Amino acid sequence: MTESRKAEPLLKARDLQVAFSGVKAADGVNLEVHEGEFLAIIGPNGSGKTTFLHLCTGYVRPFAGDVFLDGRSITRLTPRAITRLGIARAFQIPQLFSDQRVIDNVMLAIAARRGIWDAFRPLDRADHRAEAMTLLELVGLAEHAEQPAAVLPEGLRKLADIVIALTLKPRLLLLDEPTSGVSAIERFALMETLMTALRQSKVTALFVEHDMDVVARYADRVVVWDSGHVMAEGKPDVVLKDPRVLQNVVGVA
Repeated sequence: MTESRKAEPLLKARDLQVAFSGVKAADGVNLEVHEGEFLAIIGPNGSGKTTFLHLCTGYVRPFAGDVFLDGRSITRLTPRAITRLGIARAFQIPQLFSDQRVIDNVMLAIAARRGIWDAFRPLDRADHRAEAMTLLELVGLAEHAEQPAAVLPEGLRKLADIVIALTLKPRLLLLDEPTSGVSAIERFALMETLMTALRQSKVTALFVEHDMDVVARYADRVVVWDSGHVMAEGKPDVVLKDPRVLQNVVGVA
């Protein structure tokens, strides 16, 4: 066992339970995310994967159980408080001001993090711009900085949304289907850029994903979600060959 596995998990869920209209999205879930790893969550539609991200970020509170960050319970904290402690999130649909320049989107996020933005202060400041350009360069978007976000192809919009999440200086980034809506040709290039940026920034990542090729190539570990339960977990080359996973998730009888 490595030192990282002996240490306290960065994120830990214990006996999480939540249901919507009688449908259990989390039914006694126990899960750990270790610092420095890329953990993938897979499972059928409606199995509770995105709900878990909501539970970790304060948008949904469990009926029972706890979520811990560095051993501290964050279960009853607000989304803003959880973000300040080091968890950021990028959504399935990029959350961008489409009519504004890419760099404006990033500078706004930086100003909001610093708590110094208001209608009477300029957004485009030298320190904001310098930090924004450093982050855009990290994911290869510097050449698109002055373009409206609306003109970017979906893969680059996803990266721009992730840059905004990185302005929060997170320790853990939660990604909801980072390759959804991205062409098959672009998806691996997107993931290569993303994973390189996260490693350079020393950010741990948990991502929900439906593309098994992406999971096999980029996840250090896979958790399989099914009807609110963790069905299986382990290395991708083992989990993705599990007969239960092949039948219930991948769709191979």
